[in-house]
Amino acid sequence: MTHKTETAELRGQWIEFIYHLQDDICSALEAVDGKATFIEDPWQRAEGKGGGGLTKVIQNGNVFEKGGVNTSVVYGHVTEKMRTHLGIDSSKWFAAGISIVIHPLNPFVPTVHCNYRMFELYDENDNLADRWFGGGTDLTPYYLFEEDAKYFHQTYKDACDASDPAFYPQFKKTCDDYFVNHHRNEERRGIGGIFYDHQRPTEKQDVHFWMNLAKACGQGFIKAYIPIVEKRKAMPYTPENKHWQEIRRGRYVEFNLVHDRGTLFGLKTNGRTESILMSLPPTVRFEYNYQPAYGTEEYKMQEVCLHPKDWLATISEEEKNEWAKKSNSC
Repeated sequence: MTHKTETAELRGQWIEFIYHLQDDICSALEAVDGKATFIEDPWQRAEGKGGGGLTKVIQNGNVFEKGGVNTSVVYGHVTEKMRTHLGIDSSKWFAAGISIVIHPLNPFVPTVHCNYRMFELYDENDNLADRWFGGGTDLTPYYLFEEDAKYFHQTYKDACDASDPAFYPQFKKTCDDYFVNHHRNEERRGIGGIFYDHQRPTEKQDVHFWMNLAKACGQGFIKAYIPIVEKRKAMPYTPENKHWQEIRRGRYVEFNLVHDRGTLFGLKTNGRTESILMSLPPTVRFEYNYQPAYGTEEYKMQEVCLHPKDWLATISEEEKNEWAKKSNSC
């Protein structure tokens, strides 16, 4: 049985990690935007429930139309609603994590999502009953640039390989299979990335192993996303490009409200609605039976979302060396 003092120390280490990561990512995003800064909105759970969080929001910038980098540290008693709808069965629970969604202004800059979390359950005597880790990062472009997709995936493969070379292909498949609008002919939200959940520490892969993986992947967000933003943020675009961006944003909304487990967990545990729905883009379009014209760049992007791809199958050593320079500059 894990000692209560050890459990408290591990919680403290995890909380410190997500707060530091929040600061690092906000600083990197502010620097690339060059205009807007994050506003801070600390909050506490209502109705006497435990914990709270810090929502940081950026809006109306040179680059980012809306984005949030949120941390939350929340806890409470397991309710009947949680048992029924979430399959959680114990006495008390604790969850701490960081959640990031960035919606750019320019349609040629992709939207990005990132989330890393630790969850614990306790029995009626406050002894640890279960602990698991989850997280991942995925990219949602509106227009396909294959070199960006390759770079993004290679960055996360490198982060995963430092812990276990088996992780990237496993986590990529999980991501491809998770971020899916099943009601739209199995259409993916974007080009994927990595995603893992319910990873429990073992003798071989202990709690520090999973914390270190989250740290590598969390810091990998800056290496993976910022160079793409720098490369695309000044590209000229038309009203037609913006129209397509808003169509695709509608798909993003559909996934988050219909399928996303994180959104459902937050709402089922009486989480802070404004922070939970921070992930939604500022403007979207829901046009009846909209279909892009065959052969257009918009059509190509939609086809990619219908058919997951191995982005790393054709990477050259020259590309890898160029990307290493980009990553080291972040």
